[in-house]
Amino acid sequence: MTSSAVIHRVTALDLKVEAWPWPWAAAERARIDAHFDERQRERPKLWNGRVLLARDANFSAGTLSSVYFETDFASLLAWRDWGFPDSGVFNGFGMGALRSADGAFVLGEMAGDTSNAGRIYFPAGTPDLDDVTDGRLDLANNVAREIEEETGLAPTDYRPAPHWDCVVLGASVAIMRVLDVDMPGEALKARIEANLARQEHPELSRIHLVRTRADFRPTMPLFVTAFLERQFDA
Repeated sequence: MTSSAVIHRVTALDLKVEAWPWPWAAAERARIDAHFDERQRERPKLWNGRVLLARDANFSAGTLSSVYFETDFASLLAWRDWGFPDSGVFNGFGMGALRSADGAFVLGEMAGDTSNAGRIYFPAGTPDLDDVTDGRLDLANNVAREIEEETGLAPTDYRPAPHWDCVVLGASVAIMRVLDVDMPGEALKARIEANLARQEHPELSRIHLVRTRADFRPTMPLFVTAFLERQFDA
């Protein structure tokens, strides 16, 4: 992985899921558990569920290939908070880049009780076992599920692009796909905000429209702004 963002455009994903005991997590188990206990005291709604991380990313012939393995959220959180000490592992997650009919991208600001409070990016979630079919990670299903959970939009509400833009940045690979919605930006923003108002514990606290670089905010991760810059330059 590199220190600056590199973007690979692919049309296919070959994401295997295999059992693999993560040596780093096993060696740091006690510290990881203590760290999660501390973080959970700060944000009681944090849940130590099962998630998928990845190894061995390869970009070739328009395809991203990699191998995912199961671990717990506590290990992912400690690995992230401690600066990604195991460089042989990466967080490969999907994102649905909602784009309105008038060209505005729709991003959400994470609520204060989440592990990424205040960060602004597209709807997303760490892949888990619900996204696995026949030993393969179905990232399109993961993206659709996260979009519906966070915004209320169903797959019939948008058209996915035929390709994915994979933003490689440090220990993260953001696997992003444009989802076009036949609705103006302000109307789409209002629809999502109405959905959030009906949720008892929404993951998003605000909705942001991004039309140009002038709409970038410091709390947008670099992989998001790198992706958006590529879209604006296209």
